[in-house]
Amino acid sequence: MRYRMYGSVKKGLKIEILYGDKHVAQSPYILKGPVYHEYCDCPEEDPEVWQNTLSCPSQEPQITKDFLSFPTIDLQRMLKEIPSKFSQTRGAIVHYTILNNRIYRRSLGKYTDFKMFSDEMLLSLARKVHLPDVEFYLNVGDWPVEYRKVNDTPGPIPIISWCGSVDSRDIVLPTYDVTHSTLETLRGVTNDLLSIQGNTGPFWENKTEQALFRGRDSREERLYLVKLSRKNPELLDAGITGYFFFREKEKELGKVPLMGFFDFFKYKYQVNVDGTVAAYRFPYLMLGDSLVLKQDSQYYEHFYSVLKPWKHYVPVKRSLEDLLEKIKWAKENDEEAQKIAREGQLMARELLQPHRLYCYYYRVLQKYAERQASKPEIRDGMDLVPQPDDRDSVCSCHRKKPLREDL
Repeated sequence: MRYRMYGSVKKGLKIEILYGDKHVAQSPYILKGPVYHEYCDCPEEDPEVWQNTLSCPSQEPQITKDFLSFPTIDLQRMLKEIPSKFSQTRGAIVHYTILNNRIYRRSLGKYTDFKMFSDEMLLSLARKVHLPDVEFYLNVGDWPVEYRKVNDTPGPIPIISWCGSVDSRDIVLPTYDVTHSTLETLRGVTNDLLSIQGNTGPFWENKTEQALFRGRDSREERLYLVKLSRKNPELLDAGITGYFFFREKEKELGKVPLMGFFDFFKYKYQVNVDGTVAAYRFPYLMLGDSLVLKQDSQYYEHFYSVLKPWKHYVPVKRSLEDLLEKIKWAKENDEEAQKIAREGQLMARELLQPHRLYCYYYRVLQKYAERQASKPEIRDGMDLVPQPDDRDSVCSCHRKKPLREDL
């Protein structure tokens, strides 16, 4: 059950879920008021209160690990180094400053269109809680960018990215994909982290006993899957839906039509193979109730470190040489396979709830702010990123003191 509010309510919200005329799933749910809609700019001034209300975890293992390399953050060094070192070669860095809960930014490089995703998430967070004053650099490209080690001279600098790798030092945030899907729930996106949970296909015993893969040709192992599938159709159904990197292979391997994501879960087993970096479909696959066979990868998203192989998913070698063996194992150990699928789904449902993504974002900004050696500033070339002008819905914020001219 999911809902989206298009107006704020002062007295609170009561949500009843009925099957026939009977309450189910611990219905009714009562949210004490006031409850604000998404575009209501009404931040909680006390971050502790906000974090307690959301039941944010006291720590996130990935955040702790990411900041180990950065006991202090030298904003002056970054100001000198980042524009020349990263933005000209990578061209996908966005320089943000948050001051007094207002967001400013400038683009460094020409491949920064994806800043619309970081803008929308930061603005959404600033409408909910007062953010710390902070100045940081976000890499909106696919690959992590900081590979220097702590004992190198000069050492690494803390660039924030959506994807990390075992040999990089980037600080990882939830990907633009999961945050956008969360923000757009019931508005523009059909596949979101919540809708998938209500569309997980047939019951386990009625699912097709094959492993499934559909995707673009963004990594050579994906082509290998198609060849495997042709030789072992009883175990694997794999197809490439679009060619970009290996166009010369289309004739040999063929192209299959796109498949609705909810239809993936008609199959018992899902193969997750990296794209250019970590496959951003992985969280969506984990939220279904199929068993995920995950390729070993140097890349990771913000929540991978909490997941355990053989408890939440079945690991597969990078080369995929043991994939068929793992599919056979799953078929022969149906009860165990279902248990792993269920454990993985439950863990993903906990880690990827909307409030957990907000908590994670806030915690990264907070940790970063604590380590800054100087005060953040609005730099030359930065523009204010305005909050959306939402005049369609009533938004009377009880937390804000009226300005003198409003009295």
